[in-house]
Amino acid sequence: MSKNPFLAMAVLVSATAALAGVMLLSGKDDASSASAIARANDADSSDNDNAGEVTGGNGGAASSGTESSVSPESWATRNVYLPPNPEPDIDREALARQTESLKRAVPKAVTESLVTEQPSVDDPSRLDGMVWIPGGVFVMGNDFGPPDEAPRHAVALDGFWMDSHEVTNRQFQAFVDATGYVTTAEQPPTFRSIRPGSPMQNAAILEEYNQPGSICSLQINSEADIDPVKGPYSWWDYVVGADWKHPLGPKDSIDDFMDHPVVHVSWLDAKAYCDWAGKSLPTEAQWEYASRGGHEGRVYPWGNTRNPDGTWLHNIWQGNFPLENTLADGFERTSPVGRFPANDFGLFDMSGNVWEWCADYYQPDYYFNSPIKNPPGPKDSFDPQEPDYIKRVQRGGSFMCSEQYCIGYRVASRMKGEEDTGAFHTGFRCVVNVGSDSPDR
Repeated sequence: MSKNPFLAMAVLVSATAALAGVMLLSGKDDASSASAIARANDADSSDNDNAGEVTGGNGGAASSGTESSVSPESWATRNVYLPPNPEPDIDREALARQTESLKRAVPKAVTESLVTEQPSVDDPSRLDGMVWIPGGVFVMGNDFGPPDEAPRHAVALDGFWMDSHEVTNRQFQAFVDATGYVTTAEQPPTFRSIRPGSPMQNAAILEEYNQPGSICSLQINSEADIDPVKGPYSWWDYVVGADWKHPLGPKDSIDDFMDHPVVHVSWLDAKAYCDWAGKSLPTEAQWEYASRGGHEGRVYPWGNTRNPDGTWLHNIWQGNFPLENTLADGFERTSPVGRFPANDFGLFDMSGNVWEWCADYYQPDYYFNSPIKNPPGPKDSFDPQEPDYIKRVQRGGSFMCSEQYCIGYRVASRMKGEEDTGAFHTGFRCVVNVGSDSPDR
C-alpha cells in the first residue's frame, strides 16, 4: 500500500468517506477507487492482503508448518492480521539442495562473464565509506512468505560498491548545501506519482493539507485511541512542516541526529542525491544480494534466528504494537548508523532502522520473468492493489517493524512506495557500479 501524504488520505466519495483526516476531494465519482487514510500503507507493513498469506513455494524445500509463531496478544494481531512466521520450520537441507540446483542451472557463459574482483578506479574518493561487494550468483526470494517474494530464483550479479551504511543527515546536509536542493516534503503536494490517464488526476487537495509536509506516526496510548473505522491507519498522519530537517514536525530538529539516517526523502530526492554524488540507487537484486552477506537461505543478514542469545542485532519495534515500545534495542526512532553489527560484507543496518529505496519499479510478479544477469527491475510500475500509482521498491524494514504486524526486516521482504513520497522511517543508501555508474531509470 502507499505512503503518499496526500493521496494516502484521499476522501472516498463512497461509504469510506467516513474516514477522518482527509486530504483530497475527488472531482469524479470514478476516482472513488482511491483509498483514504487506509492507503497510508500501514506505512510499514507488507500489504495486508498479501502479508497474511504463505505460499508453499516452487522448489521442494518442504515446510512443516508456516503458521505464525507470534502469540496473538497485541491489538494488531487481534484486529488486523497475524503475520506469517518469519522463521518457518522448513527442511533446511532440502532448501540447500534447491539452492544448489538453481545455481547450477545458470549458464556457464554467464558466470564466467561476471566481474568478481575489485577493479582500480580513477577517483577513489568517490568510494569513501563504501564496501566492495564481489560479483557472484545467489538465490533471490523466498517461497515461504508473502507471494511477491516468490519464486526463489538464481541471479548473477557483477560486483559493485555499496555504502556501508544508510545516507546520514550530515551527508544529505552536504548535498543540500552544495546544490540548494529542496526535497519533495519541503514543497506543496503535487500529483507526480499518479499514472498518466488515471482518474485520480482529477482529484483536488484540500486547502489545509496543501502545504509542505510528510507522513509521521502518531502516539497511541491505549486501544481507545484507535479509530475502529480507520483501524491501523489511526497512528499515521500527514504532518505539515515535517521534512528531513524536522522529522517529527516543524518544532523538531536533527541537530543531535547528524549521524542518523536521513528520513522523509522520496525516491526522487534519493536519486537526486545519487546523481550529485556520482552514484546510483541499488537495484533490488543488488540490495538483497548485499543484505545476505554471501550466505544462502538465511532469514536475516546474520542467520535464521532474530535474537541469537537474546541479543538485538537491529533497530525494530519491541512490545505490544502499536501501543508500547519497550525499547529493548535501545531506540525509539532511528539509531545512529553503524550502531548494530555489520553483516559479513561489512554493511550496517541491512535489517531495520529505516526502509531503503531501490532503483526498481515495483511489480509483484517480476521474479517470474526477471533476467538472470544484473536484473534491472521492470520497465514500469504495476501494483494490482493500486494500479493508478507509480511505485518503487523499498527494502530492509524500519524501526516501526514488529513481529506482531510488519516483518519487513527479513532479507527477502519487499515493500513499495510512491516515488514522490517519503516518511519518517524511509531513507536510502547508494551504490557505484563497475565501469561508469549506471543511470537509474
